[in-house]
Amino acid sequence: MTASDKSGAIVTPDTAKVLHAFGEEVTIHLDGDRTAGTLTMWTEITPPGGGPPPHYHLNEDETFHVLEGRVSFLLDGKWREVGPGGAAFMPRGVIHTFKNVGDRPSRMLLTTTPSGFEKFFARCAAEFAKPGGPDMSRIIEIGVEHGIHFVQE
Repeated sequence: MTASDKSGAIVTPDTAKVLHAFGEEVTIHLDGDRTAGTLTMWTEITPPGGGPPPHYHLNEDETFHVLEGRVSFLLDGKWREVGPGGAAFMPRGVIHTFKNVGDRPSRMLLTTTPSGFEKFFARCAAEFAKPGGPDMSRIIEIGVEHGIHFVQE
């Protein structure tokens, strides 16, 4: 792809897509359709004590920038706390997770490269929206279909 084959994207808050799953609110700002598959960028609001199960991505590297709150990240078997202005990078294939360790919701800006994570999260959000909540075995299947594997801590 040459530079002339690409087009830019500007997303305003009213055109971003908001999804809910795993107790989190995710606002997709840039997705694969808007970035020609280059990346996905979203903000994520996580309640106190919230965070996903430990997992790894086969297809994407993931970057976190903490905007508000206190977030602890699991990387290389160790938990490390990060406050506002801090960042974390989780390369594909590395088991990781995070947890809001504060007493207020945390807010982070996340990016995955390449794009694709937004499709996984949208499918999970549909499962979480079902009456009675999600079938977690289905969430695990969706993860595998998107190269995201949940593991025991």
